[in-house]
Amino acid sequence: MEYLDFEKPVEEILLQIAKTKELETETQVDMGKTLKELEKKLESTRKSIYKDLSAWQRVQLSRHPQRPYTLAYINAMTNGEFIELHGDRNVKDDKAMVGGWGMLGDEPVMFIGQQKGVNTKMRQYRNFGMANPEGYRKALRLMKMAEKFNRPVVTLIDTPGAFPGLEAEERGQGEAIARNIYEMSILRVPIICVIIGEGASGGALGIGVGDKVLMLENTWYSVISPESCSSILWRSWDYKERAADALKLTAEDMLGNKLIDGIIKEPEGGAHTQPEKMFEILKNELLSHLAKLKKIDTEKLLEKRLSKFEKMGAYK
Repeated sequence: MEYLDFEKPVEEILLQIAKTKELETETQVDMGKTLKELEKKLESTRKSIYKDLSAWQRVQLSRHPQRPYTLAYINAMTNGEFIELHGDRNVKDDKAMVGGWGMLGDEPVMFIGQQKGVNTKMRQYRNFGMANPEGYRKALRLMKMAEKFNRPVVTLIDTPGAFPGLEAEERGQGEAIARNIYEMSILRVPIICVIIGEGASGGALGIGVGDKVLMLENTWYSVISPESCSSILWRSWDYKERAADALKLTAEDMLGNKLIDGIIKEPEGGAHTQPEKMFEILKNELLSHLAKLKKIDTEKLLEKRLSKFEKMGAYK
């Protein structure tokens, strides 16, 4: 397990616990009392660290290399009953955007999301979760398929942004994202969007319009990353922590500004510490929201969806 700078006290206690267990095995001396004290200390230390994280610390947690990515969530929540679909039927299959049919409990669902790689080779293969226009067009094709068969759509958002390369712009990156935003606003099936890691800029918005937009506790959602904001305003990345605070990008900030509909609590220490528990929590949340959304008449559903987004950024 890798630990971030602010998690070092947790790492030290875990090392003490591991050494105590080794000593107990070697000496055959009962160390139960010492272990209980260390476990209590671990619990209290974790609570004190994670109860009041700064915006930048949450950004760091959202990027933790061992944090589960989209396919891990989908495969766990569908118990392996997932059929991935490929290609935009125009240019190619974008590996940064994944999607397909999966069984969420007894409910067939169209899952769509950005996929980052779990190691250097896979990150290059997945383009670090930064989709090209064909990725967004593939996502739209799958949404339209879900609409055709009257099945709900669940999107899992985790991207540092849409791919900013020249070739992406030449193939219509802006148009592809704008088209998705428009089409998602009038898609005639329930849509739930969940930010499971990074939610940056138009790259996130391209699959981010839904009846329910939720964020995991240690994620961020913003028009720009703290580093990029810092480099624009101060010509340096040194002010990224200050930028993170100013951007109001945490789940609490987004909920307070009525830009999302809810926050999903993560296991103590973040989703990467207990991924199986996180998968179960998210699955239950999705099933709960889907059950409620399916009861709403389609016209009313569209009306509420449009009304919610029209109110964003409007002030008297």
